[in-house]
Amino acid sequence: MSKLNGIFPPIPTPFISDELSLVKLEHNFIKWNTTGLHGYVVMGSNGEGVFLTPEEKLRLTEAAKKFASPDKLIIAGTGSESIRETISLTNQVADIGADYALVLTPSYYKSEMKHESLILYFTRVAEASKIPVILYNVPKFTGVDLTADTVARLAEHPNIVGIKNSTENIRQLIEFASGTPDDFEVLVGTASILYNGLTSGATGAIVALANVAPRECVQIQTHVKSKNYFEALALQQKTIPLNKLITTQYGVAGLKAAMDMLGYFGGEPRAPLLPLSDEAKIDLKNVLDRTEIYT
Repeated sequence: MSKLNGIFPPIPTPFISDELSLVKLEHNFIKWNTTGLHGYVVMGSNGEGVFLTPEEKLRLTEAAKKFASPDKLIIAGTGSESIRETISLTNQVADIGADYALVLTPSYYKSEMKHESLILYFTRVAEASKIPVILYNVPKFTGVDLTADTVARLAEHPNIVGIKNSTENIRQLIEFASGTPDDFEVLVGTASILYNGLTSGATGAIVALANVAPRECVQIQTHVKSKNYFEALALQQKTIPLNKLITTQYGVAGLKAAMDMLGYFGGEPRAPLLPLSDEAKIDLKNVLDRTEIYT
């Protein structure tokens, strides 16, 4: 049975005066825990993981494990350019309660990150990791796009259990799902194709929209499982304008601002990211009002 068969938000990291705020983190978890989410992702792209110190990453993972309901899974983003550093962080978060590691493709030497290099990287990480590894494919940030052949090869490793695919390429997602074993889990990585992905072989999703519209994202998957495709598609279409604003248009700043408007704590992103402008906040509020999110 699928262990990742559900909706996971890649949670934003709350800062006050540029310091990690565990009090505000707990406030958010209290709300999220009631919504039907399957678990949480810390230190992902929307969690500003690249801006966190090693010590902050451990504190954040430990706090997430503490604040999440016991039935929720914790997935920690642990990928870095170095194999050794990735293994080290992965095993440290495993020791404090993380259930899975979400490992980003290395990208600094992106022109050299071809099939064999990626096989080497992920295989060494998986062999040394104390917890199962989920591949993280997000070419819009890394410039590296995993191929179906590479994913199929990596899926043969017993400790590589799935992939978060953060592209809107449905053909690619279908290739990942059809070219890997049944127990290898393909997760939708952007809510713009949540319905399409779930009806094309994905078992779950890690999507930014689930931070602010968790019930809606969970309901889309529930409708798909029940074969209520019309209802699922209608809800998908309703959320697309909001998802566009908090991902492609306004990014982390937009997501955090939306959280503030809905009773969560978003706060400001960490520099050099800039907070949302007043004009953009008005635009975002108007879309939120039209979307009618259930908080």
